[in-house]
Amino acid sequence: MSAVLNLRDVSVQFGAHLALQGVNVSMQAGERVALVGANGSGKSTLLRVAHGLLKVSHGHVSVATDVTQAMAFQRPHMLRSSVLRFVVWGLWLQGTPWRDAHVRAMQALERVGLQDIAQRSARTLSGGQQQRLALARAWALQPNFVLLDEPTSSLDPHAKREVERLLAEWVAAAEVSLLFSSHNLGQVKRLATRVIYLEAGRVLADLPVDAFFNQPLGESHPEAHLFLKGELG
Repeated sequence: MSAVLNLRDVSVQFGAHLALQGVNVSMQAGERVALVGANGSGKSTLLRVAHGLLKVSHGHVSVATDVTQAMAFQRPHMLRSSVLRFVVWGLWLQGTPWRDAHVRAMQALERVGLQDIAQRSARTLSGGQQQRLALARAWALQPNFVLLDEPTSSLDPHAKREVERLLAEWVAAAEVSLLFSSHNLGQVKRLATRVIYLEAGRVLADLPVDAFFNQPLGESHPEAHLFLKGELG
């Protein structure tokens, strides 16, 4: 497998606050990597660095040249547009001809079950519908590297299951590398092949998903052990 992402000794500083401290992460093609940790641990910052939205204060970030990225945020910003145009504009800005963008946008909306409300204002959608729309926009770009920031955190149980089902189908149907943050440890177990635990901007554990949840971590990764004990206890 080839590396799609490499972070080497990466630090990100906002004023006096170190959001990331000496982070080293390498991600191989086809991996599904979950970022876990408490609020403020650096998960969202790491995602934004990987997607090129934040400059690093120190270190080096490299993404494979053949990678096409798409990112969906925890609270997607809805434009003053129809559901259909929300997806079309994302494609058009990437250079897709307008007519082709419409075709691909409708295909993406059908994939997430929003084709019947394609002409509705995107800003009138429920939280679950907005999250599905954000996924449709990402899927329409046909990426092979997808980044998701808490994709289901603000959704009701039914919407969470629906979005998670769509994600599972997506990564199963295509050779997609997935990097996502989540507070839902059940979701991490179901979707991830590997787990990275962050605390205060540092990577304190980086393990296969089975090892993270099923092997004793008390001696080797005490901070991750305490986190899991608190979350599952």
